[in-house]
Amino acid sequence: MSTNYTIGALWMEGALSFLEQLCLKSFVDAGHKVVLYHYGPLQNVPDGIELADANDIMSRDNFLTHERTGSPALHSDLFRYKMLKTQRNMIWADTDAYCMKKFETPNGHFYGWESKTHVNGGVLGLPHDSDTLNALLDFTSDEFAIPTYYGPEYVAELEQKRAEGNPVHASEQPWGVWGPHAVTHFLHETGEVKYALPQEGLYPFTFKDRRLMLRRNFDTTGYITENTFSVHLYGRRMRARLVEKEGGAPHPKSLLGKLLVKHGIDPEKAPIIRKPKPEEKQAVEPVKVSTPVATPAPTAVAAPIPASAKYGRGQLNLTDMADAYGSDKGSTKHRYTELYQMLFQPHRDRAINFLEMGLQIGRPEHGKSEDRKTTDLPSVRMWLEYFPKAQITGLDISDFSWFENDRFNFVRCDMDKRENIVEATKDLPEFDIIIDDASHASHHQQYAFIELFPKLKSGGLYIIEDLRWQPEPYERPGITKTADFIQGYLRDGVFTHEDASIAEGFNAQRIDISGCFMFQALFDKKRKDQVAVFHKR
Repeated sequence: MSTNYTIGALWMEGALSFLEQLCLKSFVDAGHKVVLYHYGPLQNVPDGIELADANDIMSRDNFLTHERTGSPALHSDLFRYKMLKTQRNMIWADTDAYCMKKFETPNGHFYGWESKTHVNGGVLGLPHDSDTLNALLDFTSDEFAIPTYYGPEYVAELEQKRAEGNPVHASEQPWGVWGPHAVTHFLHETGEVKYALPQEGLYPFTFKDRRLMLRRNFDTTGYITENTFSVHLYGRRMRARLVEKEGGAPHPKSLLGKLLVKHGIDPEKAPIIRKPKPEEKQAVEPVKVSTPVATPAPTAVAAPIPASAKYGRGQLNLTDMADAYGSDKGSTKHRYTELYQMLFQPHRDRAINFLEMGLQIGRPEHGKSEDRKTTDLPSVRMWLEYFPKAQITGLDISDFSWFENDRFNFVRCDMDKRENIVEATKDLPEFDIIIDDASHASHHQQYAFIELFPKLKSGGLYIIEDLRWQPEPYERPGITKTADFIQGYLRDGVFTHEDASIAEGFNAQRIDISGCFMFQALFDKKRKDQVAVFHKR
């Protein structure tokens, strides 16, 4: 007879938003008993949730927060390990874990891979006598313990500081030191990692794919399967996204919107409370004076105008189209179309040749098979409408040959070798615009530029997207990052690379580069480089 596991969660105090309500209620509706531990008063707790004093598991004294982020993750990590040790037949779940179906395990082990390299502890079941659980409790009993899983250089650094009398506290160590990094390390060390569920079990949507859960009418069959027990909603980031981009609540036709309806959760009754940014707090504080004078009225903080409010204004706009087609180039994610509208609008009614590499999000760089079933071509459909006279060529490692349009040509190519790109593109014409939105691996981006920039017409544009993120499955250790490579050229006028053949290939193109500029993520100069644009002479 299978064990009926209780779900344990922690909410320090205060009001739950509809997001936490949804996740907790999903476990109740799946047939689980749910115990919500807390330290202070709570509001908006759904019916069917049992409340318990968190002090019974772990005192709030000496509360632990991460120094850089202020996150209570350290306290939460230790709390769950102590809960699992003292409570029988209980599985921990973060308050941003949504239950797809009742949790079942024959041996008490219940956790899953979030990527090819690490196991997350957002949902965590470990038997009372688990070697991993005992190792986690032993390690976290010392707040100055040195983690060996960040490599010998970091260990040496911490050992030196300890010898100097300045040991480094866990709150000053990398985020996740007591959480997923420790869980993964000790599961491997004990061999209990063999019980970990595949990614589809608990983390079908990666952190990078989280916005897909807010996309209206998105087909989730490539992510959620019959083997999916839970979906991680990435609460902090999801809450910020909902407030800043979605008007406070998800669209009713999005996955998240449909789940709210399914469980009878009303976002208006438990809204997400946006914490004011420091500069906003300062703006509304009255000026302190020593003599009685009139205090000026608080300055009103203007709200940003959402992209949806701008829809249809002015000339045909790429951002409107990207949002309508579900492309991540629009306002819902990267906002590249704000730049492209300025660059591409003069080309709209020309009979141009346009090439895009990378055709659908969720590709092999996100852990999917290159032979996955592809279901959509959002950006290609956008380009076909925006450029009514253009010939659009799409290149991807997966198969999109099923898409039929007289103005679309598909080329399949694995960009891991230069000779593959040469062979796949040898019969292609010259292009007016080339966009690299493929794997984002540094050497893939660099190989493509060397082989395809010569195919760009005079006056053409060559664009490389997503410079700040490189996928673990493809990225080669130690390779010069494309963003650093280009910044070196902008500074010195020469491309310098640890691979002499790549440097030679790029430097051979310099005579035809009219100019190059780079933009940071979301066009915020404080962020990392995100997109590069080359103009050909």
